[in-house]
Amino acid sequence: MSQFYTLTMILSIFFFALASTITPGPNNIMLLSSGLTFGYKRTIPHALGIIFGFPLMVICVGTGIGKLFDVVPFSHTILKIVGICYLFWMAWHIANSKGSPDAGNKTDKPFTFFQAAFFQWINPKAWIMAATSTTAFITDHQIAFIQVMIISVIYFFCAVFSTNSWALGGVILKKIIRNERAVQIFNIIMAILIIGSIIPFIFEQ
Repeated sequence: MSQFYTLTMILSIFFFALASTITPGPNNIMLLSSGLTFGYKRTIPHALGIIFGFPLMVICVGTGIGKLFDVVPFSHTILKIVGICYLFWMAWHIANSKGSPDAGNKTDKPFTFFQAAFFQWINPKAWIMAATSTTAFITDHQIAFIQVMIISVIYFFCAVFSTNSWALGGVILKKIIRNERAVQIFNIIMAILIIGSIIPFIFEQ
């Protein structure tokens, strides 16, 4: 295939990227909780870390870093264990958050830009998304780099929409959940959902 992509392929990539970024997963659940606990403004660095961090991950995976797993298979297991352990720790942290509904809580802090960007590399769902999209949509290895860049740009715009939707969803919930105890209960539910979202990866062969 000499063309970069047809319009049909672009649409296919877009709908795949949109579906994979907008659906519940560790990133979105944490954004929802952060929007509720800290408000939209303090959640912006977290969202930006995902918006820029995940497309960068797609570029790295699509240009060959994913082949490391073929060369050093044990590295995949190590990454998987580290990622799952970190997600369990994050779930515990969210469950124990004292999230104040006035967003003035200083004892807990939202993700920074770099924390959120780094988190992509130990997020099992992010690895599946990056590997699946680059495997499915790189159709010509002679122009693979350009195709990877196109995929990453599409993910960038989908991530802008997705992260803002979930963060703002938390802000909207904040108008409904008016007391600290209710915020704590909500965060416990979010923690349980994070654990639930990684169970399939724990038993993945």
